[in-house]
Amino acid sequence: QVHLVESGGGLVQAGGSLRLSCAFSGDTFSDYAMAWFRQAPGKEREFLAAMSRSGDTFVEEAVKGRFTMSGDNANNAVSLHMNNLKVGGAAIYSCTARHGGGIATMGYHYWGQGTQVAVSS
Repeated sequence: QVHLVESGGGLVQAGGSLRLSCAFSGDTFSDYAMAWFRQAPGKEREFLAAMSRSGDTFVEEAVKGRFTMSGDNANNAVSLHMNNLKVGGAAIYSCTARHGGGIATMGYHYWGQGTQVAVSS
C-alpha cells in the first residue's frame, strides 16, 4: 500500500518561500507519477504541479514562475518549492501518486494527509 507523508508546511510572510517535501513508501517509487494539490478553506482542491515517471514536470499556470516541483529518486521523495507566496495561498498542501502514466492533473489514487501552509500579510 502506497503511503505518502508531507512535511515542510508552516507560517510564512507574504513574499516568502517554503519547500514542501513528500516521502513515498510502500511500492516502487519510479513506477508512479506524482503531483501536488492544495485546498483552501471553503474552496475546491486545486492542482499545482505534476511529475511524470521519467521526471518531466508541469506547473499550473496560476503558480508558474513561483512554484517548481522536483524529484529525488534516491530518497523516494518529491518536493514543491514555493517562492513569493501570497496571502491567498494559505491552504492544506497535499501530494498524490498514481501508478504509471505521465503528467496529469487528475486521476490520482493515493493521497497524503497534507501539510498546512499559512501566509501572513
